[in-house]
Amino acid sequence: MKKDSTIVIPENPVSRFLFSDSRSGLIWLVIRLYVGFAWLEAGWGKVRSDAWTGENAGAAIQGFVNGALAKSQEGGDVTGWYASFMESTVLPNAKVFGFLVAYGELLVGLGLIVGLLTGIAAFFGAFMNVSFLFAGTLSTNPLLFILGTWLVLAWKVAGWYGLDRWVLPKLGTPWNKKKLQE
Repeated sequence: MKKDSTIVIPENPVSRFLFSDSRSGLIWLVIRLYVGFAWLEAGWGKVRSDAWTGENAGAAIQGFVNGALAKSQEGGDVTGWYASFMESTVLPNAKVFGFLVAYGELLVGLGLIVGLLTGIAAFFGAFMNVSFLFAGTLSTNPLLFILGTWLVLAWKVAGWYGLDRWVLPKLGTPWNKKKLQE
């Protein structure tokens, strides 16, 4: 007979408080609102811009990609594989990527501000931050990436002062098909 060799390492009290205790929700509320308003402001400006979603949709992405491609040839800020991806995938589909970025930023901001599916919203925000960093754009991306990553880790309690407080128990989790409250 084979014994179960699984070893469970107990969570430390600080991690348990930050990532599983609803009392930490106020900390995450402040971080969530800061990151959410940054995304909302960026997305709202793009959604209203002709170069992102209007008649000239795609023009802003083309300029962004061309700037990143120039940086890749200067030998530093943009790696070859990412420059190749942007040149072969993003540039020919600039209009689509313009809409994805503009509305993606807006939706991430709204999701974080109202605390709805906070972990998912933060994940997509962090994903966009990494994409911008790979393209050689520094700005606030490192800070927003770090805070977004923390929000992903705190998904259980980051939206406690938001809609997640009621939505997450109704939805349950993919690894536990039962809803948390029935």
